[in-house]
Amino acid sequence: MIKQLMKCIREYKLPTVLTPLFIIMEVVMEVVIPLLMANLIDFGIDEGNMNYILKMGFALVVSCIISLAFGTLSGRYASIASAGFAKNVRHDMFYNVQNFSFANIDKFSASSIVTRLTTDVTNIQNAYQMVIRIAVRAPIMAVFALVMAFGINKKLSLVFLATIPILLVGLLFIMKHAFPIFERVFKTYDKMNMIVQENLRGIRVVKSFVREDHEEKKFRNISETIYKDVSKAEKLLAGTMPLMQLCMYICMLLISWFGARLIVGSEMTTGQLMSLMTYTMQILSSLMMVSMIFVMITMSRASAERICEVLTEESTIHNSPNPEFEISDGSIVFDNVNFSYVNDENKCCLKNVNIEIKSGETVGIIGGTGSSKTSFVQLIPRLYDVMSGSVRVGGKDVRDYDIKTLRDNVAMVLQKNVLFSGTIKENLRWGNENATDEEIVRVCRLAQADEFVNSFPDGYDTYIEQGGTNVSGGQKQRLCIARALLKKPKILILDDSTSAVDTKTDALIKTALRTEIPDTTKIIIAQRISSVEEADKIIVMDNGRIDAVGTHQELIKSNAIYKEVYNSQNKGGELA
Repeated sequence: MIKQLMKCIREYKLPTVLTPLFIIMEVVMEVVIPLLMANLIDFGIDEGNMNYILKMGFALVVSCIISLAFGTLSGRYASIASAGFAKNVRHDMFYNVQNFSFANIDKFSASSIVTRLTTDVTNIQNAYQMVIRIAVRAPIMAVFALVMAFGINKKLSLVFLATIPILLVGLLFIMKHAFPIFERVFKTYDKMNMIVQENLRGIRVVKSFVREDHEEKKFRNISETIYKDVSKAEKLLAGTMPLMQLCMYICMLLISWFGARLIVGSEMTTGQLMSLMTYTMQILSSLMMVSMIFVMITMSRASAERICEVLTEESTIHNSPNPEFEISDGSIVFDNVNFSYVNDENKCCLKNVNIEIKSGETVGIIGGTGSSKTSFVQLIPRLYDVMSGSVRVGGKDVRDYDIKTLRDNVAMVLQKNVLFSGTIKENLRWGNENATDEEIVRVCRLAQADEFVNSFPDGYDTYIEQGGTNVSGGQKQRLCIARALLKKPKILILDDSTSAVDTKTDALIKTALRTEIPDTTKIIIAQRISSVEEADKIIVMDNGRIDAVGTHQELIKSNAIYKEVYNSQNKGGELA
């Protein structure tokens, strides 16, 4: 885990190295200051030597200024190093997520990935800064101060050896019991983010069904769970301060008691006792810092593990060793395909699928909800991989193609249409970033989008809000179809992507696709028979299997499922 995270330091190695160096110099100066004060008292004030007082006073001022300078530099470089480290961690996580297959995304969930990219990264950023700064300062200060204390009086310094083990045992106990709680808290954060995302995305549904109270209750319950866990962990961690103070006060009382007796017996000077008290504070404050480090590491360890899960996750879909970069045509063959989202042959959603689609054909797919229509088409651009059998495009297994090449040649308009914040032109150029304005207008005309786009005051420069909230469902679908057409694909898949447009517009889109891109293989998933009845062939799916294949007229006569759908949509009218 640590090795994996250290790869993210990269260009911030220099600030990472300079921070502890400046910390060491700062500590050296802070350890020297009590020694100078002891000399000032013993040889200056007690003996009334003004020249020595001025000399030591000047040395103290210079030492304080130098210590302050080193402390400032260490803080500056620690901030640069930790912020840069966090930036690289986020970059590497986001970069790896871009390579995830749908199966990988399903494994983590979007809300969990968001939490890991935000809350978890912030935790390890704070921990990293503390490690390169406080984790260096605390032990070095403790060691240096302990050496100086033993140099002043060995017997009196043995007091530290009696209290330090008590503190360490207490800290280990707290850390052991707090870590599992924080691990559980971050998983609960994932659930809370999911609830918030669901609520915000579906806020119109929530309001239309007047379910605000239900959503508030869900959020209150998950917040209460987090509150209870965090409170329990913080109660444990709160024990570090009383434990620290107990050890500190014990040391100070013992040193004061025995130190006073030594001064009376002329075995120790007043200046030495004062410097020893200062070293006591330095040693115990260093141990307090160590306790803070334990707390932060306890909190960040769970975050670090969650981050490393994303960094080390490998996509379930890979390029072959020698991929193909050319696709000859848009022909598609499913050869005895079985597919399961959980890679379990007993839970297949596609079973023994065999079908051949010629290049340039228009194919409709009809089936009830849950018949695996979307699962069927998602195998073509390798959004998922088959469990057994093969899918061939252009005569070759899709697993033999370069993934980018395959997906550039397969345009897919999904059920959930997504537009991004930006102008209409910027959204359309997702299909082809180098597309000219003329090409954009052409595909919008094919998708029956040009008319409504020109009705906007800014036309194609109209700004689309996040998620496309300022356009209707039908307008969003037509823009997504236009975006897919800009790719000039060999295969075009429309997954129920005209459900929000009227039947006239739907018919115009189908006519335009048939006449303008005749060489492109078109697969149309639809609920309306009218959307697919003119297709070259129609696939009827039922429970993950192909129930029948044929033209509209053939299926009307021979297939019970198709006939039932047709009758229901035509209100039981006479068959054609």
